[in-house]
Amino acid sequence: MAGNARRERIEGEVQRVLSTLVAREIKDPRVGSVTITAVQLAPDLSVARVFFLPFGGRHEAGEVQAGLASAAGFLRGEVGRRLSLRHAPRLEFVVDRHLEEASHLTELIDRAIGEDRAKGGSDAP
Repeated sequence: MAGNARRERIEGEVQRVLSTLVAREIKDPRVGSVTITAVQLAPDLSVARVFFLPFGGRHEAGEVQAGLASAAGFLRGEVGRRLSLRHAPRLEFVVDRHLEEASHLTELIDRAIGEDRAKGGSDAP
C-alpha cells in the first residue's frame, strides 16, 4: 500500500515537471502545444507511460509523438535531476484517447435515448 502511494506521488511530480519542460524547454517544431494528461509508472518505476493531448491542430498526433520521443532522453535527464531520482524512468509517450472515447460513448448514449423517445418508449428525461 505504501508503495502505491509513493508511485502515485512520483507520477504526479513527473507529470508536473514534464508539463513545465514541454511547454518551456522543447524547441522541436513538431511538438507545439501539448498537455500532459497523465503519467503511469510501472511498479518497478523503470518506465513511465506519459499520456498527452496535442492542441492547436498544427501537427498530427503522430508527429507530436515523434517530436516528444526524440526529446525523451533530454526530458528523462531533466526529470531525474529536478526530482532527485537516482534512476529516472524511461519515458514512453502515448496519445490520450480517453477524451475521444468518452465523447463517442456520450454520442452513442444520446442517439439511443433519442431513438427510444422516437419510438415512444420513455417519457423520462
